[in-house]
Amino acid sequence: MRIRPFRALRPTPAAAAAVACVPYDVVSTEAARNLAADAPLSFLHVTRAEIDLAPTVDPHDPVVYQTARANLARLREEAPLVVEAEPALYVYRLRDGGHEQAGLAGCFALDDYDRDAIKRHERTRRDKEDDRTHHMAAVAAQTGIVFLAYRGRAEIDDLIAAVRAGAPLFDFEAPDGVRHTIWRATAGQTADLVDGFAAVPALYIADGHHRVAGAARARHILAAEDAGGAAPAGRDHFLAAAFPDRETRILPYNRTVSDLAGAAAEQFLAAVAARLPIQPTAETTPGKGAVAMYLGRRWHRVDLGGPVAGGGASDAAAALDAARLQELLLEPVLQVEDIRTDPRVRFVGGVHGPRELERRVDSGEAAVAFSLAAVTIDELLAVADAGGIMPPKSTWFEPKLRDGLLTHLI
Repeated sequence: MRIRPFRALRPTPAAAAAVACVPYDVVSTEAARNLAADAPLSFLHVTRAEIDLAPTVDPHDPVVYQTARANLARLREEAPLVVEAEPALYVYRLRDGGHEQAGLAGCFALDDYDRDAIKRHERTRRDKEDDRTHHMAAVAAQTGIVFLAYRGRAEIDDLIAAVRAGAPLFDFEAPDGVRHTIWRATAGQTADLVDGFAAVPALYIADGHHRVAGAARARHILAAEDAGGAAPAGRDHFLAAAFPDRETRILPYNRTVSDLAGAAAEQFLAAVAARLPIQPTAETTPGKGAVAMYLGRRWHRVDLGGPVAGGGASDAAAALDAARLQELLLEPVLQVEDIRTDPRVRFVGGVHGPRELERRVDSGEAAVAFSLAAVTIDELLAVADAGGIMPPKSTWFEPKLRDGLLTHLI
């Protein structure tokens, strides 16, 4: 894999905690507005610039992207944000309780994405691609860092450990309790890391499919603007941090459905029992091959049957619990034909846990909830290697990288 050092736009160490913000796509506009209300240096003013405009403004209106560009210029002065004197690579460590992961941050080649050496596992939506494409083109920067995974290699582990032996550039704890530490590699360490990553045969997009797709499209817009012969200036790369597979952590991605498709609770239970083994349980997080279903203030274990035979791309994805739940229960019993578009379905990231599922059902916000076992990194890599697509909303990577700490100017 080709990785390129870059001259990062970054906050000064004293401003890092005030600038860093959650990824743009994990909060609603309202939530982003609340988070940034008393935080003038928050990078949300750049990644979600609609928060600084009237609530009636469409988040995809061109004025939003113009505001993002203006807000980035303001933060460069007020935070301040500085541009590194020399290109470098960075080690980004996340520590959440007893979990720790350390990855390499830099710019990765879009040509490797084009030839599927940087592998995808989900489909992108055109409207979300459009949003990030227009954002990158307007601000002439990649403001959000993509989360990549790779099959770990001992030689890269050793190179990353050497960088971590030095003094960190940033080291702070975010409001959610996750500690973010970033080290800047020296010129010699950067050269060694570039060589080390040249031997990595494949990378996998964990979080950030729309950011990469947007970068791939934005390069053509920026190239057209540079038709006079200007150098690419980084537009053929995208900003990411790559983590070894064994250090990544995937949490469950659960579901709720707002109604029982016209059935009463007992009718619904009978319909499920006619198709699948079901029994009361005290377990709120099931093992593989089952889901825990919450209905009427009680949990039920629903077995999804044995593995799907085969081994191709479609079989690797179809064998996952999220896909089996859709095929065997959500579609035939609850009439959820497309989980991506059905307005009755809501997704609940694993950080919120089963108690949040109970709250939504007990409050009447949902009629039934489903708690799934987490997808493993091996399952995800197998689907991606086979050229398959993961079931929608089946992986929740945690902890999340923070935006604003490293920005790639194009």
